Amino acid sequence: MPTLVADAVVIGGGHHGLVAAAVLADAGWDVCVLESADVVGGAIRSAELHPGFTADLFSAFYPLSAASPVLRALELERHGLRWAHAPTVLAHPPRPDGAPAAVLHRDRARTAAGLAEHHPGDGEAWLRLCSQWDAVGEAVLRTLFTAFPPVRGPVQLLRRIGTAEALRLARFLALPAGRMGEELFASEAARLLLAGNAVHGDTPPDATVSGVFGWLLAMLGQQYGFPVPVGGSGELAAALGRRAAAAGADVRTGEHVERIEVRGGRVAAVHTATGLTVRVRRAVIADVAAPALYRDLLAPEVLPRRLHTDLERFVWDTPVVKVNWALAGPIPWRSPGVAGAGTVHVGADGRGLARWSADIETGTLPRSPFLLLGQMTTADPSRSPAGTESAWAYTHLPRGVTDDGSADDLAGRVDAVLEEFAPGFGDRVLGRTVQGPRDLQAADPNLVAGAVNGGTAQLFQQLVFRPVPGLGRSETVIGGLYLGSASAHPGGGVHGVCGWLAARAALGEHGAFGGLRRRVTSAALELLYRDPPGRA
Repeated sequence: MPTLVADAVVIGGGHHGLVAAAVLADAGWDVCVLESADVVGGAIRSAELHPGFTADLFSAFYPLSAASPVLRALELERHGLRWAHAPTVLAHPPRPDGAPAAVLHRDRARTAAGLAEHHPGDGEAWLRLCSQWDAVGEAVLRTLFTAFPPVRGPVQLLRRIGTAEALRLARFLALPAGRMGEELFASEAARLLLAGNAVHGDTPPDATVSGVFGWLLAMLGQQYGFPVPVGGSGELAAALGRRAAAAGADVRTGEHVERIEVRGGRVAAVHTATGLTVRVRRAVIADVAAPALYRDLLAPEVLPRRLHTDLERFVWDTPVVKVNWALAGPIPWRSPGVAGAGTVHVGADGRGLARWSADIETGTLPRSPFLLLGQMTTADPSRSPAGTESAWAYTHLPRGVTDDGSADDLAGRVDAVLEEFAPGFGDRVLGRTVQGPRDLQAADPNLVAGAVNGGTAQLFQQLVFRPVPGLGRSETVIGGLYLGSASAHPGGGVHGVCGWLAARAALGEHGAFGGLRRRVTSAALELLYRDPPGRA
């Protein structure tokens, strides 16, 4: 059987894994990437589902990528990546009767002017919110995009705004999305820009800190837009693969990892289904879901019992149902301002969002689902022939509901919502494909039961609780093994930070203070996972 030796093995060629591979290879490490699928990218992939129409199979718009210092540092444009923007960033029509939509432009003055038409004071309120972002946004992103516990971001914030304002900001960031909107704006339209973005993060709009997701995405959209890769999301994955290879990483597709070998408490080798063995000198970085790493790739006896118990409480985000369409023409929206938006939030106003979220959380199949919709040709004309539209929409099933019948039923309700907001939509459909939870997982095993976020983003499974109560870092209980997927801090989204943090942790373990770092980490993990008194 073939055997290789590498400084580091990266399990999974999703974007986090490719980032980790590039960072390690840049540092001079000999890196081997093992990806199960025939192409790299994980949940960044596109395909021709209808002749001449390119569809993004999973993720599609990338504000976090545009904002991520990790991805910007990789200079992917030098490896073939090009970005495109829709004329407007986002629109949210409140009702199907043609009422004016809330519209987010890349120009804050245009956004404010549009909101002022809904209520005279909301334009100025939006500009104040943008000024707040100017003051704190960089520090907030630094805090989110660094290992836990963050230090530099909060220190930078305190220096900039002072303790009193920092306390007010902390309260603001803890608000539910609905309450945040009520405190900031008088009109429903402006509030919808926050509430609609909040549900991207798998948090109910009435949940504590749900507002921070809406605020963050709205401000990122205002500053960076919601860009898309020219030619399809697969072009972003391909550029990442080329970047890792250019740094010297050996990227191998069609290599499904079956087992991580552990000796003396440290990673020793990785074994694949084809019979390949890769001996590991320094580190293994796992760009896989946390339950897959701990339950499937590692022998049960190498892990503390408490970790197994904690994993039983791991919560996935709610299952996704995605519908892709090839359309003979643009979507015939009733509401003005929606046609030019790349991203559209449709199907519910503020109260409707609360009802939809309640259905999801109480196990009820929503009668009228809320949709996140992408008008991809509007954003990137290369996606389909001139005068047509490549579009998709996704929504959620209740947690634990993944059967094909429910997915098909919900997909039919998605079509009905669009027909209501855009009469004649169905007449323009040339091709239609449904991706239910089982389809998503079959295409990418990390999308367990259609969960696309690597685990819920609700507060009880964020920060030091992600993926289980611990350090909130990429280090694991096995020496030299690091979790570098969306199941680790800071969680879902295409930002590359999970892979970058794992790579930096591995480099740090072998740096000038590596011995001290290993001892501190080992002592902390021993305290966390020591069996409680009285247990054998």
